[in-house]
Amino acid sequence: MRKDITYPSPMKRLYFDMDNVLVDFASGIAKLDANTIEEYAGRLDEVPGIFALMKPMPGAVEAVHELAEKYDIYILSTAPWKNPSAWADKVAWVTEYFDDVFHKRLILSHHKDLLKGDFLIDDRPKHGAESFDGEWIQFGSDRFPDWAAVVDYLDQKA
Repeated sequence: MRKDITYPSPMKRLYFDMDNVLVDFASGIAKLDANTIEEYAGRLDEVPGIFALMKPMPGAVEAVHELAEKYDIYILSTAPWKNPSAWADKVAWVTEYFDDVFHKRLILSHHKDLLKGDFLIDDRPKHGAESFDGEWIQFGSDRFPDWAAVVDYLDQKA
């Protein structure tokens, strides 16, 4: 964990969404059996334990570590309401892949627009991302198709 951060931090605040931003959701689906996929069709995010099966998105680990040097970073994610295991699985996933930079820096909310910050990296406008009080960086869009584009942009804004 970074010990050089003071509170409040003099650095700009940056939030990362998890699903399809830091986390490759499809990598978890690929590990499900056909019966589970059929049973949860249209609501795969409600499969118990699915969030523990996922891998990081390509380039996410490196990008987070690079941006952690310049920003006060947090994860701001939503967990499916009807999947209680998702909440615990997300904590376990962050601990496995990013405990060095996100230890006790995970916020789960269905109202991302309630938080204050400078930037939010999120792939969808749902759950208040489009109304976030700061700049919404839409991951996967034409402007920000991958982590290299996001890092290049944020390097200029730090």
